[in-house]
Amino acid sequence: MKVFVTGGAGYVGSVCVEELLNAGYQVTVFDNLTEGHRQAVDKRAEFIEGDLANRSVVQESFQRLRPDAVMHFASNTLVPASMVHPGQYLGDNISNAVNLLDACVAAGTKHFVFSSSCAIFGVPKTVPITEDLPKEPINPYGESKWMVERILAWYEKLFGIRYVCLRYFNAAGASEKFGEHHREETHLIPNVLKVALGQKPSVDIYGTQYPTPDGTCIRDYVHIIDLAQGHRLALGAKRSDVFNLGSGNGYSVKEVIEVARKVSGRPIKAVERPNRPGDPPKLVADSTKIRKVLGWKPRFDSVEPILESAWRWHLAHPNGYEKERGTDGPIITLPTTAT
Repeated sequence: MKVFVTGGAGYVGSVCVEELLNAGYQVTVFDNLTEGHRQAVDKRAEFIEGDLANRSVVQESFQRLRPDAVMHFASNTLVPASMVHPGQYLGDNISNAVNLLDACVAAGTKHFVFSSSCAIFGVPKTVPITEDLPKEPINPYGESKWMVERILAWYEKLFGIRYVCLRYFNAAGASEKFGEHHREETHLIPNVLKVALGQKPSVDIYGTQYPTPDGTCIRDYVHIIDLAQGHRLALGAKRSDVFNLGSGNGYSVKEVIEVARKVSGRPIKAVERPNRPGDPPKLVADSTKIRKVLGWKPRFDSVEPILESAWRWHLAHPNGYEKERGTDGPIITLPTTAT
C-alpha cells in the first residue's frame, strides 16, 4: 500500500512514518519544513518539499503517485497561538485539508486518516472522555479540527472517501530515532527536560487554581510509538469511524515534573504562572473503542516510561535536529507557483 503522509517531518508524523515503513508500507512524506525537520524524515521514505496551500503542487503529487491512502498530520497546532491568531487556524488548517481532499477525489484515493485532537471536546462534561461527548471547542485550534472532521463526513457521503479521525490526547516520548523538537516549544515534557539539561533555568506551571487535586491541569499522555501503532491500525478500518487515542491515565503538571526529576536524576525548578486562555482543567481519554474495534494495545501504560524514552532521546540530541536541511533519502522537487 502506498501512503501519502503530510507533516511527516514533524514530531508525530516522523514516528508514524517510521512505523509504516517497518510494517512494509511504501511512504511518501509531504512537508513544507516550516515546523518539520528534514533530518526527521526516515531515509527509506520518499520526500516532497511542498505546501498544502499550493493546490497545483498537491494535485500534481497525487496524480503522479496515485496513493492508496493519506495520513494528514500537517497543521498549525499551538492552542495559545490560536487564541491570538484565529484566522491562521480557522483558515489554513481547514483550507489545506480541503485542498488535500480534493486531490484525493481527483486521484481516486479512498482512504484518509486524520490527526484530530481532544481539543474538540472543550471542557468535557464527564471524564474520562468518550467519543460521543458534545463537541464544544474553547479555542480556534480545537474548532479547526472539529470542522475538518465534519468536512470529512461530507467527502465520504459525496465521493466515497473512507476516513478515520484519531483524536489525540498528549503525544509524548520518543522512538530510538525520532523525538520532539519544535522551533517554538510549548509542550510540557520537552520544556521540563530542557531544564534538566541545563538549557532553561526553570519550567513554567500555567495555573495552580484548577479544580484538580493539586490545582494544576491534568492531561493524558500517550507514547508516540503507541500513537503510531494506532495510525497503522486505522488503515485497516472497515468503515469510517472516530477514535480517542490516549492512555486513559491522567497526570497533573506537578506530577509530570516530579517524575521528570526522578527519571533524569536532576533538579528541575518550577515557576507558577497565571492560567493560559483556552486550557481545560482535565483531559483524559476513554480509549475503550479503539481497543475493541481496531485491537489497539498500548505498550506504555504510565508516564514514567514515556519520560524515560524522551529523556534518552534528548540526552542523545540535546539540540534536537541540529542540521535543518539535508539530502538523506530520495527527494522530489515540484513547481512552487501557487494556484
